[in-house]
Amino acid sequence: MKIIAYLYSDPLLEPPSEPSIWGWEVEQVYQDMGGRQQLQQLIEDCQTVAAEYLLIRRLEELGDSVEDVSDRLVQIEALGVQIVATEQSYSSSPLTAALTHTNTQVGLLKLLKEMQQEASSRRIRQGHARNRLKALPPPGKAPYGYRRGKDRYLLDRSTAPVVKDFFEQFILYGSLRGAVRYLEKKYSKKISVSTGRRWLTNPVYRGNLAYQNNQVISDTHVPLMSKEEAAQIDRLLRRNRSMPPRTASAPRSLAGLVICGECQSPMGVTRVTRPRTDTEYLYLRPLNCPKRPKCRALPYESILEQTIERITIDLPRAVAEMNLPGIDGIKRSLTVQISSKQDIINQLPELTATGVLDAETSDLRTYKLRTEISQLQTQLAALPPVNLRELAQAISLPQFWLDLSEPERRFYFREFIQQIELTRQGKEWQLRLVFIF
Repeated sequence: MKIIAYLYSDPLLEPPSEPSIWGWEVEQVYQDMGGRQQLQQLIEDCQTVAAEYLLIRRLEELGDSVEDVSDRLVQIEALGVQIVATEQSYSSSPLTAALTHTNTQVGLLKLLKEMQQEASSRRIRQGHARNRLKALPPPGKAPYGYRRGKDRYLLDRSTAPVVKDFFEQFILYGSLRGAVRYLEKKYSKKISVSTGRRWLTNPVYRGNLAYQNNQVISDTHVPLMSKEEAAQIDRLLRRNRSMPPRTASAPRSLAGLVICGECQSPMGVTRVTRPRTDTEYLYLRPLNCPKRPKCRALPYESILEQTIERITIDLPRAVAEMNLPGIDGIKRSLTVQISSKQDIINQLPELTATGVLDAETSDLRTYKLRTEISQLQTQLAALPPVNLRELAQAISLPQFWLDLSEPERRFYFREFIQQIELTRQGKEWQLRLVFIF
């Protein structure tokens, strides 16, 4: 008993399938990518030595329309080959009867309807895929701040400054809720916090296009944030995710950073006022202390002063101990890979002009390379900034911290500090800084 199999994949929609999916019982596997030359070869081979069974996944793989599928089913069955669709519970003999209008079983008519719907859906998806190859925007309304052009997104001069100001506000203070409130106050533009978070992570605002297959193509239009700003936003978002709820937008710079070394409870900022006066006292107290008596609160200003003193000493030392040459090597390697792939893209038009590649293959190769470049650029952006040593030296001066406002201090603290641990020794206490790197 001779069993053969046929696989068809559309390169615009899916990667090629592995012939090994059919197992060892199959004597020969015919496989096509885009065209159907191997299907024609299968028919010619069966005219010489007919097989008993032909395995396919779905009937749609035999043609782009119901008429094509019908013709090939009739042609193959006439050679004495029975077709088995492994993902559809129909064999060739009754199906061929239905396609030649000799049988009107309800189940087979339903299958024909499904094949027509699949063919229509495939044509739509192929159209979207061709647009992806040309780096055209996906269907739908342009994001706020842009308008649709002929082949790319264009800046909307009335709304783009609003979005850009939102990004700058978030980068300056590191507070998503604060940036949302700023937008409403200055521009009367009301957005939810979840919408603001989507703005911060939307590839379109970074000059990239993202499609439903989760692939990203870089540098397709004018961005509203630079690559450096995008990397900074990503670091801030990662940092904020590890913070307790709402502390990312807290007005005090130490909020969400301090824990008690005795009870391991996070410490929150408490404000105490004196009746009939404007005097205000700030304390840090454990929020969930299990001890009895509970760990006492400590003066906020004293902890802030010692934090500034410790960071000016400990930060340059911690940065000096980092393996920055290794990070620089990774960055150089990623940059070389990006440059190499870009060089290949630049050569493809010449190969197409000389006939070495056809236009469709060239477009597919360009698309694949551009998505790989986007992935490498994402890895590059996630690395620490190159000037970390220079930055550590600049902020090691106490005056730098004292000249900042509380929101500005909050931004810089969270850029470097993961946690501040307070250790008590009777009525005295000491703090230890745990850096992010």
